[in-house]
Amino acid sequence: MKRLADRLVRTPRRLWAVSFVIFFALGAAWSVSTPIGASPDEHAHFIRAAAVARGQIDGREVMVPHVVGGIEGDFAETGVQLPRWYQDLKDVNACYVFNPEKPASCAPALGHSQETTQVTTAAGRYNPAYYLAVGWPSLVVPGVPGLYLMRLMSALICAALVASAVLSAAEWRRRSVPLLAVVVSATPMALFMFGVVNPSGPEIAAGILVWSTVLPVLMAPDPRLLTRRLARLGIGAVVLINIRPLGVIWFAAALAAGLLLQERSALRAVLRRRSAWLWGLCTVAAVAGALLWQRAHPDNSVIKVQGTLTPLLAARRTFDNSLVYFKQMVGFFGWLDAAPPAATVLVWCAVVVMLVLLALCFARVRDAVALLGATAGLVVIPVAAQAAQSDLGMVWQGRYLLPFGVGLPLMAAAVCAKRSPRVGVPWRRLVTLSAFSLAVVNAAAFVWALRRNAVGERGPLLLSPAKWAPPGGWPAWVGLYTLAALLLAALVVALSKDRETLPGAVPAEEGDAPDGSGRGTGTHRRGPQAIPADA
Repeated sequence: MKRLADRLVRTPRRLWAVSFVIFFALGAAWSVSTPIGASPDEHAHFIRAAAVARGQIDGREVMVPHVVGGIEGDFAETGVQLPRWYQDLKDVNACYVFNPEKPASCAPALGHSQETTQVTTAAGRYNPAYYLAVGWPSLVVPGVPGLYLMRLMSALICAALVASAVLSAAEWRRRSVPLLAVVVSATPMALFMFGVVNPSGPEIAAGILVWSTVLPVLMAPDPRLLTRRLARLGIGAVVLINIRPLGVIWFAAALAAGLLLQERSALRAVLRRRSAWLWGLCTVAAVAGALLWQRAHPDNSVIKVQGTLTPLLAARRTFDNSLVYFKQMVGFFGWLDAAPPAATVLVWCAVVVMLVLLALCFARVRDAVALLGATAGLVVIPVAAQAAQSDLGMVWQGRYLLPFGVGLPLMAAAVCAKRSPRVGVPWRRLVTLSAFSLAVVNAAAFVWALRRNAVGERGPLLLSPAKWAPPGGWPAWVGLYTLAALLLAALVVALSKDRETLPGAVPAEEGDAPDGSGRGTGTHRRGPQAIPADA
């Protein structure tokens, strides 16, 4: 295992490829094991993706009456021209959605008509870039197989982003805890969203990449790694900003946290690098493009919310639901009608709390301010957002906050890697126990979600006899998902031998900063020669 870890670290492309395969397997398992129509608003995103792939970036606005969550309204949707069978996507889940005791076997088969007609989508105002990337398989493979291929394309994009985050975490000198934090950030809910056609998936994946990269750029500077780190940060920023309207805010929050935690002269070193200005211009262009797109595509929906739902009342209800949103960030699948096992929520939250408490033990004042600020943000942001949108009803969901929420465990891990003492804390044991515990409860969450669709929430625990089964049968996908989750834990453990202890590394000298960076200079000192630190 040690030899494998050494080879992976010394070949970043190989580490990226291994991480990509694991995360793609996790996302693909959700892609195939989730019935068509069993993920939130996916019918609208399927239609949007198919339309964009056919060159229909915009369409005619159509006011469509809807009742969502008991709230009536005329929703502004976009009319596009697609084969008639796409209309069937809107009702394919009507017999079992919001009824967790009923399996997905009651869903009718989709039609086959290729006659072109107008189909409406509520996602017509969203930036078309993501939909172009995932929608093209619908041009090659028609029908349900094309829908599954669109899901797999989304899983592929998300896996590439998170694999890049693994590289950033592995570049820390003391990398065991940052690697664990990446696993913690990829909650079962995040992996579920990776596997379906929904911009929340790549938004969360890009959030993980941005947080995982901005922290070492500013907290553990290394001139040799700066260019590639800036490239990852720039790619993550462009994706995050353009994927959904809140992306600009999430990126600004990650950047502000990095600046608060930065080491002395780290920002100055970044600004001296030409690639920083290049990626900075790309980010500014992405922000400008996102804001212009949002301005040109306003939401003209008219929601008939009862006048009693004032901003103050909406804020209070949202605050009271804070624990519900935390649970949803860990995992609440389908249309929020497939609950995870209690063990999944408890173990996941326990690992996050452990990381935050340990970080606060080692934190400096600025570190503590950033950690406590992020913790408060998990409560304050939904309250403020829901109060500002009280005219739309109670619409907030936990997954909306994940691109920001992933920053808490990643910041805590960065503080631990930077500030904790070299001896006295059994990091390897903590990381091993945490990683494999997360793998087990992650697999349990997958089985619970599959069980809801296969036999219903109150059906047999062993999913047999299954009334609905994914292509290939449920045992194959449960086996693949469990294997991938365990391999991810094994990868973290294999890489948990910190970089300063690997063969050829230079030991830190007494008086160095906790990361061995030579008082924040990014160098070790041994005699007259300065050897660059590995950050």
